[in-house]
Amino acid sequence: MLLALIATSSSASQAPQETRAEIETLFQKLQAANCQFNRNGTWYSGVEAKVHLTKKLAYFENKNMIKSTEDFITQAASLSSSSGKAYLVKCGNMPATESKIWLQEQLKIMRSPK
Repeated sequence: MLLALIATSSSASQAPQETRAEIETLFQKLQAANCQFNRNGTWYSGVEAKVHLTKKLAYFENKNMIKSTEDFITQAASLSSSSGKAYLVKCGNMPATESKIWLQEQLKIMRSPK
């Protein structure tokens, strides 16, 4: 029994393949739309945002907290773990919006029947 507990507690798992694919598509949309990503008052490119959010994704996956794309958005991609401030996304001439809202809207578009 002790061996089973050790195996269970130390086995981190990646998010499901479908979730990973959706997250990657969200990253592509962030980069393709010439968007900027605000973290703690500083604006970053979509590429820089992807690097940062990929690290956060791995962190939360190691804690087995990412089972869906929605989990990724709420757990990793909505606010700073250090300051608690909401991340922002600004694409082109559009006003900045909270990343949680922007990502949820993009996910809804991705999942809508074509």
